[in-house]
Amino acid sequence: MKKYEIFGAIIVCIPLLNGCSAIPAKPEAKSVYIVTEEPNLDRCKFLGEVSGSQGNWLTGGYTSDQNLMTGARNELRNATYNLGGNTAYIQNVNNSGMYNSPGTSISTIIGNAYDCK
Repeated sequence: MKKYEIFGAIIVCIPLLNGCSAIPAKPEAKSVYIVTEEPNLDRCKFLGEVSGSQGNWLTGGYTSDQNLMTGARNELRNATYNLGGNTAYIQNVNNSGMYNSPGTSISTIIGNAYDCK
């Protein structure tokens, strides 16, 4: 019986530990610029709205605030790259906590993707 309890604990812990690291940016998406001022529309083509988010009710409380924000930014880069863009303009950032959580549990970034020349 003890062997099954240890195995069960390992199965539960692996996803939790994995959830504590930041979502990685695709290698191709690492060159996507993230800006806080709207790009010049004479030089940039609007491609669509994008978002990035990291955290949830289970792993958010165990993930550092830095990893939550880094993961959300990386997901925003990935989404921008998937639309063919090279610039992400951040419009809104939301960091929220869960009930009885000592800090941030979910970080979400909403923005627009652009292809700028």
